[in-house]
Amino acid sequence: MTPPFSVDVVLPCLDEAEALPWVLERIPPGWRAIVVDNGSTDGSPDIARQLGAYVVHEPRRGFGAACHAGLAAATADTVCFCDCDASLDPALLPAVAAPVLDGTADLVLGRRRPTALGAWPLHARLANLELARLVRRRTGLRLHDLGPMRAARREALLGLGLTDRRSGYPLQMVVRAADAGWRVTETDTPYHPRTGRSKVTGTWRGTWQAVRDMRAVLAERPAATPTPASGTRVTGAVR
Repeated sequence: MTPPFSVDVVLPCLDEAEALPWVLERIPPGWRAIVVDNGSTDGSPDIARQLGAYVVHEPRRGFGAACHAGLAAATADTVCFCDCDASLDPALLPAVAAPVLDGTADLVLGRRRPTALGAWPLHARLANLELARLVRRRTGLRLHDLGPMRAARREALLGLGLTDRRSGYPLQMVVRAADAGWRVTETDTPYHPRTGRSKVTGTWRGTWQAVRDMRAVLAERPAATPTPASGTRVTGAVR
């Protein structure tokens, strides 16, 4: 009988054939890679499967749709999310997940620290800073980044009832977690130039669409009955 995986890693994927080998070889031992194919035409699903990943197909386009399909397919108690373009190193996920695994945090975000000038386009970085400011005003969380590398408990994430299926998904996760009294922290993670073409923030148009999606999330009313991840409401826990 195959032992259960300790952590599932959700990797939303759209035409990442070039980056997949590097990404998948760096998944921590004993953790499972769940590659969610979002309509690739470059053979990404076959490559992922050949490299030992569990492949999920999500026909509905959208970053949130792919992430949530991966979350729905996960079975481990703890779930991590990571981009599949080699901009973030999956080998660093144990450090991101550690506060969740030891019970000192409910949601951990990887704060991106660019390693080169071209790693994070200026327009995307400025948009991220503005969104972080709006999140601070909306939730009180003193975050610096809405980084895509993150970790949380699977059942608690499902309990948030996330509905966004576009670029607002990562933000909705943070906002609803804050409304539910989760302990949210962030930790520095190196951010490298991505492999291949960016589908969202690599262009002004993509960044603008992402900002529109996220502004809609920020306009949502707080849930009437929040569900804490750890059973008690905790505030002011962001480092």
